[in-house]
Amino acid sequence: MASKPIYRVVFHNQGEIWELYAREIFQSDLWGFIEVEAFVFEDASKLVVDPSTEKLRRTFDGVNRSYIPLNAIVRIDEVEREGTPRAVKAEGKVAEFPRPMGWPPRDDG
Repeated sequence: MASKPIYRVVFHNQGEIWELYAREIFQSDLWGFIEVEAFVFEDASKLVVDPSTEKLRRTFDGVNRSYIPLNAIVRIDEVEREGTPRAVKAEGKVAEFPRPMGWPPRDDG
C-alpha cells in the first residue's frame, strides 16, 4: 500500500511567509478556507535547531486542524518527503493580495 502523500503549504501570516508540511489538505466547509491536518515536523532530537522551525512547532503543538484563508495561500505542492518548516519575513514586492471575496449564491427556494 502506498504511503499517504505529503503536502508543502506556503502561505502569508502576519507579515511572514510560513511553509508547513501536512498529510491532509482539503476544501473546508467554512467557505473561503482550506483545512490543513496531520502536520509533519522533522525529528525534534536533531542537534541543529532552527528558531523559525521551533516557532512553528510551538505554534502548531496540539493543533488538530488549521483553517487557512484562500487568499493567504501562496502555493500547495505534493512532495515526496517532508522538509524543514520555516517562517521568514515577507520581503520584496510580492504580497498577499487583499481582495474581497464574493459570497456564494443564496438558495431562497
